[in-house]
Amino acid sequence: MSGQRYIGRFAPSPTGPLHAGSLVAALASWLDAKAHNGLWLVRIEDVDSTRCLAGLDQVILQQLAACGLQSDAPPWYQTQRSSAYQQALESLVQQSMSYPCACSRKDIETALQIGGREKLRHAELIYPGTCRAGLHGKRARTWRFKADFYKENWPLALMEQAQSAPDFEENQSIHWMDRRLGQQEQDVPKAVGDFVLKRADGCFAYQLAVVLDDADQGITDVVRGEDLADNTARQILLQRALHLPMPRYLHTPLVLGANGEKLSKQNGAQALDLIQPMHALNQAAAVLGLTASEAAFPAEALPGWVSQWQAKPHPV
Repeated sequence: MSGQRYIGRFAPSPTGPLHAGSLVAALASWLDAKAHNGLWLVRIEDVDSTRCLAGLDQVILQQLAACGLQSDAPPWYQTQRSSAYQQALESLVQQSMSYPCACSRKDIETALQIGGREKLRHAELIYPGTCRAGLHGKRARTWRFKADFYKENWPLALMEQAQSAPDFEENQSIHWMDRRLGQQEQDVPKAVGDFVLKRADGCFAYQLAVVLDDADQGITDVVRGEDLADNTARQILLQRALHLPMPRYLHTPLVLGANGEKLSKQNGAQALDLIQPMHALNQAAAVLGLTASEAAFPAEALPGWVSQWQAKPHPV
C-alpha cells in the first residue's frame, strides 16, 4: 500500500434492513480495515431515491452497532452528493466521454433484435450505441458513458499513458487483480456497452456515484460481495476518465438462499435477528472461513477474528 493509510468502507443501500448476506460483507470489510490498522467508514448509498425507504438508514446503523461494527467517522449520504456527481458528469460531457441518450428499454430491445445481437447480460440490455450519432430531434432521457473512450476520445498524451499501463490491451479489455478471485478481465464495450451515468428519472447511476464517493473519501480498499465484482471494470474506466485513484478490490463469498440464488432483499431475505447478535456474527464468520467464537458479546469476539484474518495468506 506504499505507506498510505488503509481506509475501507461498507456501503449499504437503505432499501431494507441488513440480512445475513449483507452482514458477511460488513464484517469482512470491518475485519480487513482493522487487520491493516486502518479506518472503517459507513456510507449510505441512497442515490436511488425511488427504492430507498425513510428511516432505514438508522435501522442499518443500529444493526451494525449491535454487532460491534461502528464507523470511524460520521456516515456519508449519497443524496447529499448530487453536486459532485453533476460536476463529474459535466466534465465527461465536455471531454466527449459522455453523451445524451433518447432510447427507452423498448427502443434498445428493438435495436438489438434488428442487429441480431445478444440482448441480455445479467438481466440488463447490452446497449448498441444507437444515440452516439445524435438524438435526431428526440428528447434526451439518460446520459451514457462511452465505454471505449480511451480508444476514441483521449488526447494523445493520455492514450500513451494508458498504453504504458500493465493492464492495457488493444482489445479494450480491462484487467485487474482481485484479492480473493485473482486475475479478472472484462471487455466493457462488448460485454456491457455504453452504460448509464444519469437515469431518466434524474437519479445518478450507481457506477458514477460509487467511483466519486470512494475517491473523495480516500478509500484504498473496497471489500464487498462477489455479486458486485462485475461492476469493477466499469468503475475502473470511470476512475481513469476522471483521473481518480484505483483502490484494491476484494470480493467476498455470497450467502445463497434456499433457491440457490444470492440472498437478497429482492428474493425475500429476512432481516437479521439481533436479539442474540453473536449467532448472526458466528454465521457470517463461518462464511468467511473463520472459526466460531464462544464469546458472549461482539466486542469480545471481534479481536479474535481480526487476528485470524491477519493470519490468513488470503483473507477469505
